[in-house]
Amino acid sequence: MTRPDSPELDCLVVGAGPAGLAAALYLARFNRRFLLVDSGDPRAAWIPTSHNIPFFADGISGRDILGSQREHVGRYGGRILAGNVTAIEKSGGCFSAEIEPEAGSRRTVRARRVLLATGARDVEPDLPDLPDAVRRGLVRYCPICDGYEAAGKRIGVIGYGDRGLGEAVFVARTYSRDVTLLTLGQGMDLDADERRRIAEHGIKVVHEPIASLDIEGDRIAATRTRSGHEHRFEVLYSALGLKPRSELAVALGAEHDETGALLVDDHNRTSVAGLYAAGGVVRGLDQVVVALGHAAIAATDIHNRCELPTEEEEGGN
Repeated sequence: MTRPDSPELDCLVVGAGPAGLAAALYLARFNRRFLLVDSGDPRAAWIPTSHNIPFFADGISGRDILGSQREHVGRYGGRILAGNVTAIEKSGGCFSAEIEPEAGSRRTVRARRVLLATGARDVEPDLPDLPDAVRRGLVRYCPICDGYEAAGKRIGVIGYGDRGLGEAVFVARTYSRDVTLLTLGQGMDLDADERRRIAEHGIKVVHEPIASLDIEGDRIAATRTRSGHEHRFEVLYSALGLKPRSELAVALGAEHDETGALLVDDHNRTSVAGLYAAGGVVRGLDQVVVALGHAAIAATDIHNRCELPTEEEEGGN
C-alpha cells in the first residue's frame, strides 16, 4: 500500500525518442508506476530512412520507428504526456519535477527515480539563407547510419578542426574516394600529420566561406564560394557535432564532459543518486540501437532497485 507521503511515481521518464519509449515499454511490462513526458520534437523523427537497424533490412524511417514504439507502449497502458519538464529538484531521496503540459495547467510530479532521455541538438551549419539544413534533411548527419547508401558518390563534409577532419577521413576510407571538407571559412592550420592524412585519402579541403547554394529536390547539389568556385555534391554531411540536452541533469549536479554529455556507469546511472540517462544525452556512440540498449539497462536497474531505499533515505547505500 502506498503511503500518503510517498512519491506518486516509481519513475519519471523525460523524452520520447527511441530511448525514452523503449524505457517506457520496459517499465510498463515491469508493472511500474511511471510517466513519460514528451516534448514532441525527437531528433530521430528526422531520419528519412535507416538501413542499419536490425530486423528492418529494407530500411525504416525515424517517424515509423517512433510510431511503432508509441503503439507498443500503448498496448500496456503506458502514460505519455505531451509537454515539457522545466525543472527537477531532489530532496530526501525523491525528485520533484515541474511539468508544463501542452493542454492543461502546470503540475508537479514526484518520483523516486528519473530517467533522462532528452537527446541532443545538432549544431546547424552556417549556410546562406538556410538556417535549418540538417533538420530539413538537406544535410545529413550520420554517415554511420546511411554512408553505405552514399558509397562511391561525391560527398561533402561540413566541418573543421579534429572533428571535421576525422569525419572526412572516416567517410573517405569507408565509403568514397571523392570527399571534400568544407570548413565554412573557419580555416585549418594543418600540421604535417594532418596533411599526410588528407593526401592519403585524397580529401579536398575548401577553406573559403560558402556564398550561395543550389538546392535540387531534397539535397544541396552545389555550393559556391565567395571567389566564385563551384563545388558539386551528391551527399552533404555535417560534422559540427551535437549539444546534449542535459540542462536538467547538470542543474542537479550530474557529472558531464566538456560538451555537456552525461557520464553514466554500467547501469546508466548518473553521478546523482536515482538519476539515470539514456540515448543521445549520454557520452558515447549516437545510434538508435545504442539508445535502445541504454534504455533496457536503465529501466531494468530502476525496476530492480524500486523496493530499495535511495542513498538519501534511511537504510540506503
